[in-house]
Amino acid sequence: MTAARTQEPDDRKSARIAEAHLAPQAGSRVIGRFAMGREVLRSPKVRQAGAHAEATDLSNPDEVSFFFLDGEAHRRRRAAVAGLFAPRTIVTRHHAVMQRTMDELVARLREGKPLPLDELSFQMAVDVTAEIVGLTNSDSNRALARRVKAVLDSSLVRRPGWLGNLIFNARMLLRVGRFYRKDLAPAIAARRRQPREDVISFMVGENYSRKGMIMECLSYGGAGMMTTREFIVMAAWHLFTSAPLRARFLAGDEAGQSAILEEILRLEPVASMLHRRAVEDQPGLMAQGEVVCVSIREANVDEAITGPCPFRLDPDRAKRMKVAGPYMSFGDGPHRCPGAQVALHETRIFLDRMLRLPGIRLVAEPTILWNGFIQGYELRGALVACDPA
Repeated sequence: MTAARTQEPDDRKSARIAEAHLAPQAGSRVIGRFAMGREVLRSPKVRQAGAHAEATDLSNPDEVSFFFLDGEAHRRRRAAVAGLFAPRTIVTRHHAVMQRTMDELVARLREGKPLPLDELSFQMAVDVTAEIVGLTNSDSNRALARRVKAVLDSSLVRRPGWLGNLIFNARMLLRVGRFYRKDLAPAIAARRRQPREDVISFMVGENYSRKGMIMECLSYGGAGMMTTREFIVMAAWHLFTSAPLRARFLAGDEAGQSAILEEILRLEPVASMLHRRAVEDQPGLMAQGEVVCVSIREANVDEAITGPCPFRLDPDRAKRMKVAGPYMSFGDGPHRCPGAQVALHETRIFLDRMLRLPGIRLVAEPTILWNGFIQGYELRGALVACDPA
């Protein structure tokens, strides 16, 4: 992997653990150049690989999340819910959820006790994703967050051997069953009585099976909750530890704040690798059957697209280089993260509200862990506190 030049500043916080643990799929060719990586991700002649994508049974597409589909089936399913992620919808609907959640989190912080930053950010991510998906009939959003977290955490822990498989299946059955009874089933019943503009209403209208609904909701959970939680903590860490950057963020308008967040995300992409398999020969790019690994971390510091000093946090970089601010951190092509703008909006609102609290401070910095399943970092142990009301 690319290492920082010793004479250049390096503002990355996750580089050391990423370079120690990054593991492309065995036999895959790693692409670190931005232009070539983008060409691979945009090609209509590739299919998803890695992260169990190729192990997913596609024989019944109605029971598979659209995240794992390709081609026309993926395009059709994605287009059906695209309006939920549109800029106008974010402002007119999702901002209200973000502000309401921050009212609750600010009230907790104003009690003056140090609170885990990853738990606060996860609550924001869960509340927003729940609104988009339609998981709005649970007993409480905090209980929903605990149940979703339990399922997602279980899915990442699997010991080898028959006993490990037995324990994994039993734990998943228990936790998924609890999520279905407490969260998904009430939402389905409510949408059958009165449909709304959300994913569950779409699935009810399309007569999805129970399994199909569970898979789709948990896929949204993994994509919309886990990664946003980590990015909010990472962005907060950068702002807490750089007084000039924090001052610029608080003085900036929405565009200025977004530029800072996008530059942090360029340096610190949550997911580090995307794999694709070629279904046809593509001269100069891929051979049929070949699997390539697009290294997001490398592509995002390719000087051909970043300009000089690619490891320095420079919020003016994207505007100067005339490129999209997050670079490849949300992926590219037909599978580019549909919730990219939602994640940026909720991160901006979370940090703007939190950093304006009197006496707000980072009591303990996070520990950086590595999640081999998503090939990305996790930040745990960060504590924040402010002056009590």
